[in-house]
Amino acid sequence: MSEKLKDAHGREIFYKASSYDEMFDQDGSFSRAYALYGKWLNSQPVEVLDQRNRQADLLFRRMGITFAVYGEQTGVERLIPFDPIPRIISYEEWEKLNAGICQRVKALNCFLEDVYTKRDILKAGIIPRNLVLNNSEYCREVENFIPPNRIHTHISGIDIVRVDQDNFFVLEDNMRCPSGVSYMLENREVMMRLFPDLFKKYDVLPINHYPQELKKTLFSSAPQGIESPCAVVFTPGIYNSAYFEHAFLASEMGVELVTGQDLFVDSDDCVYMRTIDGPTKVDVIYRRIDDQFLDPEVFRKDSLLGCAGLYRAAMKKNVTLVNAIGNGVGDDKSVYPYVPQMIEFYLGEKPILSNVPTYTLAKPDDCKYVLEHIGELVIKETHGSGGYGMLIGPKATKSEIDLFKEKIKEHPDHYIAQPTLALSSCPTLQAEGIAPRHVDLRPYALMQNPDKVVVVPGALTRVALREGSLVVNSSQGGGTKDTWVLGA
Repeated sequence: MSEKLKDAHGREIFYKASSYDEMFDQDGSFSRAYALYGKWLNSQPVEVLDQRNRQADLLFRRMGITFAVYGEQTGVERLIPFDPIPRIISYEEWEKLNAGICQRVKALNCFLEDVYTKRDILKAGIIPRNLVLNNSEYCREVENFIPPNRIHTHISGIDIVRVDQDNFFVLEDNMRCPSGVSYMLENREVMMRLFPDLFKKYDVLPINHYPQELKKTLFSSAPQGIESPCAVVFTPGIYNSAYFEHAFLASEMGVELVTGQDLFVDSDDCVYMRTIDGPTKVDVIYRRIDDQFLDPEVFRKDSLLGCAGLYRAAMKKNVTLVNAIGNGVGDDKSVYPYVPQMIEFYLGEKPILSNVPTYTLAKPDDCKYVLEHIGELVIKETHGSGGYGMLIGPKATKSEIDLFKEKIKEHPDHYIAQPTLALSSCPTLQAEGIAPRHVDLRPYALMQNPDKVVVVPGALTRVALREGSLVVNSSQGGGTKDTWVLGA
């Protein structure tokens, strides 16, 4: 698709999208969501957007909104590149997304309780038994344990991609320690400072109540009988890539930010926080630490990040861990292809949002097909994340393809494959002007009881800033946008 935008001086900006572009309808007119914004954008000199972009960088630096990339020099932090042109979603589109996300999170929560207790879905033969019970993310330490209020997936981040006007696909489920929500909130804060006039023209639904909804989620998950629970955010520390987010959320909720050294488990198997006024009992821990580092008594013995006895306290329901231990088996990429069947099995409903078609390489026929067509597909490690451990076939070199073929042949069960989707694009400010770049979407879902999931009307939009790139992860050079959901 080729469209022409004009700036305030009447200069044409050639805008060429290689896939579905969310700004335009098929006839070349602005889409309904972008109608008002497109007219505003056409009235603005590019120089104004450049100036606002520089102001945004300055604001992010002043607010300390940074992230670290593992493998880089210790202590080096970077700003996530921010794009000042918002991604806009209509109310009708959001209604469908919201319903599909809530449905998916409820089914995954049922799945996690089931596989650690009755295993009905395995007995029914819907998911291969070995795929779950022999999965490295399956945690035998929590078998037959049901957390308070029967909630495993308190906080979920569901990665979604769009391919055309009508179709959104779920790319990935994140139910361990999903990150990025602070950037969603701060992107909105910065946009409201930079473009206050736009928020007067547009009915953009608010997202600033997310910290209050998160706090409500934590308090509602407290052990039974606790009227005024004490909740904390448990961080690995200042060298974690998402430390800014941990501190930000603790501050926004008005709860303490703690490390493993701040906590201890007493002889009563309860968790306490060290304070200047003496020990304070902790009822809910929003932990941003992976399972294996939580408790050196049970998991990794060399962990200096966790708290000895934490597992014991959680199993006795003296403290609630948010999210629950063992969620990794639910968002593992090898289990992902079966989520639509989970929805039908547990909820008796048809999936509202579809999965991306997926080849499971543990199946011989799928593996054979993938090896023969690897140059056309995206290959992902089942335990990979952050854009690592994957091969984008159409953009890979012969040596990269040959290397992945050998890896697949050695451990086919470690990989899945998917078609290379033509991700939608959105207008993005580049050095040469406004140009389309591919985007994805991560909304955040909060489960406050097994029948109630809250999704604030917004999301983290990640954008692949390199022309033609499909990799949106910040660790791989991607940036972010503010996401506007319009009112009805």
